[in-house]
Amino acid sequence: MNAQVLSDQVLLNNYLAGDRDAISQLIERYSRRVRDYVRMMVKDVDVADDILQETLIKVVRFIDEGRYSDNGKFLSWVLRIAHNQVIDYFRQQKSARTLNESEAGFNILGSKRFAEQNVEDKIVAEQIEADVRRMIDFLPEEQREVVMLRYYSGLSFQEIADQTEVSINTALGRMRYALINLRKLIKEHNVILS
Repeated sequence: MNAQVLSDQVLLNNYLAGDRDAISQLIERYSRRVRDYVRMMVKDVDVADDILQETLIKVVRFIDEGRYSDNGKFLSWVLRIAHNQVIDYFRQQKSARTLNESEAGFNILGSKRFAEQNVEDKIVAEQIEADVRRMIDFLPEEQREVVMLRYYSGLSFQEIADQTEVSINTALGRMRYALINLRKLIKEHNVILS
């Protein structure tokens, strides 16, 4: 039987029965689509390749641990793992972003650096972005996910609906409630956006 006509389930069963080549065939079948998705999300080829590798490692580990049950949606399951890896990446990036004195335009003595003319604007913009990202963390998970996918990953609402496996109306509704909740949070925390 030709390997290309074997279903995902047959390949999984073969792998679990000891055929190590079967998992390679299955991964090869979908790796390009997963890679393209991750690259679209992070917009950095090297980072995307790292996330793809982490995703594939998790896929194999989860299968080995019996944490995958076939429901005919293997690709969706792999994309969900990749999506979670992307979210983890953005969270790590967010927590790693700090502003030191040099980046803020001040030296140790507190005097303004002469080299950068618009340092104040840059600091204000970075502070606003940090405040908004902090407020996003207070949103319910489903709303936070839609905001991250829309504004930080640039996905359309149809792509968000497909990725989160909901209808487009549900994705739009989650965004609507996220924006309502963000406005409340911004008001409650006295965040100034200009």
